[in-house]
Amino acid sequence: MPALFTDRRQGVSLAPYDSFNLALHVGDHEESVRANRAVLTSQVGPIQYMNQVHGDAVTVVEHFSDSDPTCDALITTTRGIALAVMVADCIPLLLASKSVVAAVHVGRKGLHNDITTKVVAQMQDLGAKDIHATLGASICGRCYEVSQAIQDEVCATHPDAFSLTRELTPALDLPRALVAALVSMGISYEASSTCTLEDPLYFSYRRHNITGRNAGVIWL
Repeated sequence: MPALFTDRRQGVSLAPYDSFNLALHVGDHEESVRANRAVLTSQVGPIQYMNQVHGDAVTVVEHFSDSDPTCDALITTTRGIALAVMVADCIPLLLASKSVVAAVHVGRKGLHNDITTKVVAQMQDLGAKDIHATLGASICGRCYEVSQAIQDEVCATHPDAFSLTRELTPALDLPRALVAALVSMGISYEASSTCTLEDPLYFSYRRHNITGRNAGVIWL
């Protein structure tokens, strides 16, 4: 299924958004973001973005709109519309089948509220079979330090998320926990091993609080 993940190279945005920032909400100049988005559109066609809020709302896209829906997952059965999820440490999850595709924003809250399970169920309701998942670059379990309370909360429902930093402080391994959830649903997967905090080719909120956004894009 056609899909791609962007990094921060070959755009026009200036520091600290250098250079292929795709987000309008992070303080970058709008004309720079529009120019970067135009490059991506020239490659894949119209792209539906979303206003991500770390919730569990899912929007089924039937027609492209300049107004971004407020949600954390997009699904479509319509050819000619690409779906985008933007991240800067969270997991950009792309789900593909022959007739239905989805782009999902999976951070700590998204994992905890099981947004992926909800998206898979909706895709199946729309006729999806043999769904395949692709996880783009995200922060790794060694780098995603959290409080003990947050680790306890997430691991209570997703024990595979348990991790420790190099200093042996509480952490979360979101990719490992998401893969475990996908496997439990019988979904095949491939996952990037790149950590966005460790690799300077990617935007990372943990590395630089003010930064741009990478994207995962999928289409039929």
